[in-house]
Amino acid sequence: MDQTEHQQEPKHTGWKSLSDLLNKKHELFENTLLMEGFEFSSNIYVIGGEYLTIVDPGNDYTTYMELFTLDYEPAAIKKIVLTHGHHDHAMGIFELLRSYPSVLQNGGLELILHEAAPPQLKETPKEMGCQVTELRGGETLELSGFEWEVIYTPGHTIDGICLYHAPTKTAFTGDMVMPHAMAEADEHAGGSLDHYLFALRALLKRDIENILPGHGGPVAVDARKVIEETYEGVIMKVLEIEAEAKVSWFQGASQLAQRGLLEEGVFCCEKELARNPEDSKTLELKALCLNDLGRCEEAIEILDKILAEQSDNTFALVGKGYGLLGMERYDEALIYLDDALKINPDIKEAKMYKGMALHFSGRHQEAMDIEDFQTEFVERFKQEMEKKEQPPIQSGDHESS
Repeated sequence: MDQTEHQQEPKHTGWKSLSDLLNKKHELFENTLLMEGFEFSSNIYVIGGEYLTIVDPGNDYTTYMELFTLDYEPAAIKKIVLTHGHHDHAMGIFELLRSYPSVLQNGGLELILHEAAPPQLKETPKEMGCQVTELRGGETLELSGFEWEVIYTPGHTIDGICLYHAPTKTAFTGDMVMPHAMAEADEHAGGSLDHYLFALRALLKRDIENILPGHGGPVAVDARKVIEETYEGVIMKVLEIEAEAKVSWFQGASQLAQRGLLEEGVFCCEKELARNPEDSKTLELKALCLNDLGRCEEAIEILDKILAEQSDNTFALVGKGYGLLGMERYDEALIYLDDALKINPDIKEAKMYKGMALHFSGRHQEAMDIEDFQTEFVERFKQEMEKKEQPPIQSGDHESS
């Protein structure tokens, strides 16, 4: 390499304390260092304590050369956690094992990753003498004296995990959530948009103030907003809507509800209602999604608001009857369903729900007197009987080719 090429190499920003970067005082932040990634390496985090834990070893050996000039020894590294198996996050494990054999001394090294990680990331370290722990999500990890909840977050890849430290409201998010960017769903690594939504829902259920991402700087302000922006971005991709397209949140919510993505439908309804709190169509759609999610009390609260203004709103009457049915308050459900049928006797959903309320309250004959319910009930009973009458498939019961 000539001198010109050497001068053009990007320079490391160096290892930095999270306490300084976040401007927060806590033992976790004071004991954690970050080397921001560049080119083909992710961010690398080192948590100090009685031993060292690395979260994502990256893909750049020079970072460790610098780390080991800061009064840290390779043998002090006892645990390495991978947020997912992409090379820019994971290949540093091999560099450590090959270049610093002392990491396998004094009790060895534990590599922690999701069970769906690429086989090479599990098998090769084992062959080199590393202990490998496979996760599924839901575990609690002790890392350098701090406890972290493992959250399974597929979507970008099938093997993605995030780590959540509740006392500081901090999360290692890998490539799931990054400031000013959104990772694609890598189909070659098992990624999918549906899984992405599932993972982001899980993160939104935690109280997260600080994000430690796989790329870009840590986020200590508006961290939840960053997660929500990623969620919105994935929703747009699911709907195949360009960012500049003028599509209302209500339209998005309607499409999502039709696809069965009810939680995303609620999210979009809330965005629309933030702009127009009294929009009746959006309120109705949100209540519908909440009822179907089993969040009936929340749905009824919205429907009561509609009925206070429009006592003859048949959608709200049927919706409240359905919600009360879901809460097993059958006699109350019948009142609202009957009110809807008085206004419009042809509402099929109202007749079906009334039949169900009567049936579950023990009034079976009255339920069977409702033609729509009887037809549906008999049809489903017939289908169940046909399933039971089918002989079990025996091995070898195949048509000859």
